[in-house]
Amino acid sequence: MGSRATRLAKPAIAKMTAEGECAKHAKIQRVDSFLERLHEKARCEIYPRTQMKRFKVEDKYVKWNVEYPDYTPVVYTSEGVLKGPVWADPDLLTTKADIKWNAVQNNVSRVSHMGPYRIEDNLPRNPIGRTGVKGRGCLGRWGPNHAADPIVTRWRRSDNNVIEKGEDSKNILQFVAVQRRDNHQWAIPGGMVDPGEVITATLKREFGEEAMNTLEMSEEKKDELDLAVNDLFLHGEEVYRGYVDDPRNTDNSWMETVALNFHDESGTGVSKIELNAGDDAVGVKWMDLTSKLKIYASHIDFLQVVAKRHNASW
Repeated sequence: MGSRATRLAKPAIAKMTAEGECAKHAKIQRVDSFLERLHEKARCEIYPRTQMKRFKVEDKYVKWNVEYPDYTPVVYTSEGVLKGPVWADPDLLTTKADIKWNAVQNNVSRVSHMGPYRIEDNLPRNPIGRTGVKGRGCLGRWGPNHAADPIVTRWRRSDNNVIEKGEDSKNILQFVAVQRRDNHQWAIPGGMVDPGEVITATLKREFGEEAMNTLEMSEEKKDELDLAVNDLFLHGEEVYRGYVDDPRNTDNSWMETVALNFHDESGTGVSKIELNAGDDAVGVKWMDLTSKLKIYASHIDFLQVVAKRHNASW
């Protein structure tokens, strides 16, 4: 997988962005401005799980190299993060800590998929631009917070097991979608990469916990599920690796992900297993891939790349 898949994924998303959403709203003027559009939800007016308003950052002031002398971001880190759980860093706004930026330290990766990020006033700086919030918000790590998103797909089939077609005469692709507990938005199942964890392990764990509810499954049922999931997850194709437009992002903490597509071509593998929402999800279902989807963060961009690679209806 690796670098070649990554190089192919990013231009495909950039081209799609320029011709689709960005052209419609006339917000982005150049094809290579994909990452700027990836910074819209990160500037949402109200920070998630709070009533706090961000300092408003207009499009023209997003980039750090644009002078903005009046910029006074709201300082916010949630109480849950400040309590110091094992997945959270020390509060660098009140204490000092020996953190090695742009490196792996004690199995915690502070390396960004976007390349080296700058350190200003002893704090990492969001590589895309201003967000209106200083601190970590509800994210645990300063700098990149790494996640992994498994995009599990199959063809939509009739009762006679015939692949169905969309209005564009292309086959309809479906993916496993979960409904998030925190905001009830539909999304790709996924979660945070634990320190020292291999990404493929994260992908399998999160898919099992959120879409199959393995946390409450019997050992016998888990063994049955493992056979189908292990076979499927042997053959993944990287879709995206980089920054995520997430409403939790701040000037100093941000989400990054690796998204891989696992496709059940025959529909006889994981497609036959009953979905059951668990962990951070309150709902789960097979959902058609379509440009009309309204889903969480940057997930719509990942799904369009998947549809294109399978030459599926969109």
